[in-house]
Amino acid sequence: MAWKSDAYDVQGWLVFPLDYNPSKKYPLVVDVHGGPASVLTAAWPKHFFEPLLLSGQGYFIFFPNPRGSYGQGEEFTQANVKDFGYGDLNDIMRGVDTLIRNYPIDPGRLGITGWSYGGYMTMWAVTQTNRFAAAVAGAGIMNWQSYYGENEIDQWMIPYFGASVYDDPAVYARSSPITFIKNVKTPTLVVVGQYDAECPSPQSFEFWHALKTLHVPTSMVVYPGEGHQFHVPENRLDVNLRMIDWFNKRLAPGNAKAK
Repeated sequence: MAWKSDAYDVQGWLVFPLDYNPSKKYPLVVDVHGGPASVLTAAWPKHFFEPLLLSGQGYFIFFPNPRGSYGQGEEFTQANVKDFGYGDLNDIMRGVDTLIRNYPIDPGRLGITGWSYGGYMTMWAVTQTNRFAAAVAGAGIMNWQSYYGENEIDQWMIPYFGASVYDDPAVYARSSPITFIKNVKTPTLVVVGQYDAECPSPQSFEFWHALKTLHVPTSMVVYPGEGHQFHVPENRLDVNLRMIDWFNKRLAPGNAKAK
């Protein structure tokens, strides 16, 4: 599917619920890809964290490729420079609105998830909008300022933010969920690997701690011995079962948000 967002033509993929019945209303979960310089294509997923499994639970799953993604030209891929969370979230929400207009999706049963940059976008989205009734943030980033000194791949950030955090902390704070954390109302499950060096677990802990302090429903699971990618089969299974359970408990028909 494709839609317009600002000056851009944006593209994404929609997976239908198993046993789809157009006369019924369904929940929708948005899965934001990592990167951000990456792209989701029409191929069977190979990632260990797999929201596609929600189709079998009766969900639409939306896989957007917002600005910053590959495949739409160099300008589009660079359009999120110094703008993490702003234009790309706008692209995603425009896509969600397009779907709601064209498919039997219950706007009170929207969820969002993602891993790595997608985990960051999940943390970010729930500070910017209360439209999501549930969220699952995998290996996310809460605070770009502290993240700069915690991860082992910090040099990737300079082309995006224009300077190191020590030279321009304000541009990092502008896109950090912690800056807007008191806006969060969405119940959020937080999951991360103990030894993740790309999106270190203190980022997830900081987000979980804030939600707990603010009395937002939340839970956090740290997987022992795992890094950014999970390798233990039991952990791969567990993280997906927890994701499914979190959404099922909050996006079932009786739990729809008030319109």
